[in-house]
Formats: sequence, structure tokens, C-alpha cells
Amino acid sequence: MNPAETKIAFVGLGLMGVPMAHNLLKAGYQIHGFDLNPSVAEKFAGITQFQFASSPAQAVEGSDVTILMLPDSAIIDAMLWGGNATLGVAEKLKRGSYLIDMSSSSPISSKENNKKLAAMGIHFVDAPVSGGVKKAVDGSLAIIVGGEIDDFNACLPLLEKMGKSIVYVGDAGAAHAVKALNNYVSASGLIAASEALNAAEKFGLDPHIVNKVFNASTGRNNTTENKVENFMLNEAFNSGFSLALMRKDLQIALGFIEGMGCYSSLAKQCVLTAQAADEQLGKSADHTAMYGFVKSQS
Repeated sequence: MNPAETKIAFVGLGLMGVPMAHNLLKAGYQIHGFDLNPSVAEKFAGITQFQFASSPAQAVEGSDVTILMLPDSAIIDAMLWGGNATLGVAEKLKRGSYLIDMSSSSPISSKENNKKLAAMGIHFVDAPVSGGVKKAVDGSLAIIVGGEIDDFNACLPLLEKMGKSIVYVGDAGAAHAVKALNNYVSASGLIAASEALNAAEKFGLDPHIVNKVFNASTGRNNTTENKVENFMLNEAFNSGFSLALMRKDLQIALGFIEGMGCYSSLAKQCVLTAQAADEQLGKSADHTAMYGFVKSQS
């Protein structure tokens, strides 16, 4: 894909989508972007390669590649296929073009979308990301990719402008399955660290020292290494990833695990804990505020 000759539709310009789009623009790609928040267009002011579309349909029409960075599969499916007497944008996609779903979507929904789009001559690739806003900004995201191997190879140069670790994991839907499981393992570590540090503090221990021990021992995880000191013990709770999205990710993972007929006791409890915290703290809460929620319960 020659950047100068490749038109990209980027639908979903939120905290992650904006820096990802900027990295594509820096590489020379042309972008027609859309987001429900029109003020996001100001973040691309003065960039001639970027145009803000008035609708998803306008953004995707004539595009060589459509990238989705949206909250969940329900929103994606409604946008693609329509509903409630509204038409979806799938019919606007150019035959032979690529649709790259970089959202944290349902693996089951992704497999179904792949089948429908393939019948229309559209190449579907699922490419969810991990790493947060910081890595989205510097273009070092971890990107998990599923789809036909030829489609992966075609999209790789574009993905390399947004990520550093790019791993192909299998057929369409496989990447969203791996991402859901990764998010479950990460979220369970956050909940466990929150409960453990709260108990340590109740006992009279310095949680900073306890976390230092965790990081030198087998309890080390992404939360203990990157979140406890930076966002949790100082009660900043501003990592940039919402509790509501963590809850959603856990629900996707639980649905997938149960759909595979597998044991899911811990996953069920994590969903219940995330649900309780989300309902108490509200939609604006950061996922690291789980620590504050845990403390408030005892």
C-alpha cells in the first residue's frame, strides 16, 4: 500500500484513535475521519491530508482501507449493517478494499462480519491493540492480527506505522479472541493487586514497599509494574483507560470462555467486581480507580 495513493477511512477518533491516525498521517497516508464528537476535527487542524467526514458512510465511500476504533461490537454491527430502518455503511465499502477492526470486539461477531464482508468482496482483518494512549502516541502499540495471511501481509506496512510488536495469530476473529483473553488476564491482575494492597495497608504495612516486593517476586504483573505507583497509591486514577471499558472487555472474555464450554469461575467473579465498581464510580471513572473502590468496601 503506497501511502500517497492509499485513502484511509478512520472511524472512531477517541483517545486511542487520534494518535493512531496522526501516525498514519505522518507516514503520508490520506485520511477521511469520523467521530461522533465533531470537535475532534480540531486535533487535525492544518493537516491537508486529513478531512473530517460528516458521517461514517461519507468517510468510507471510496476508501482503500477502513479502520474501526469503536467501543464495542454492537456499535460496529449497527454501523456496518444498519437496523431500526437505517441502512448500514457496508454497502458503501469499495469492492476489494480492506476493513481493519482495531476495536476490542467480540470474536464471534468478528467471524460473522468476516463471512458477510467476504461475500461482498471486502477483505476483513481484526487487529486489536494493546499498550494504551502512551504507546498509541509513539507508535509502539502491540497489535494482534487475524484474517487471511495474504490480507495480513497487505496490511502489515500500514500496521507498522502504528505498532511495534505485530503478531499474526490466525483466521478472522482469532485476534479478537486473543485480545479478550489478554484483557481478562490483565484485569484480573489489577483486581488482585488492588485487593492485596488494601489488605496489606489494613495490616499496617506500607503498600509502596509491598508492591516493591511484588515486583521482585512472582506477584509481578502489568498493574504492579506500571499502575500501582503511577495511578493507584497516589489516587490519581488517570491512566486514560476507563473502568467501563475494562468491564466491557471482561464481559467479552467471559462470553468467549463460556462459549467455548470452558470453566469460568474467576472470570465470572471479575465481571461481577468490575460491574459493581463501574456502577458505584460512574462512567467517567478510570480503571485504576478499582483500587479506590476496593478500599471503600472495607
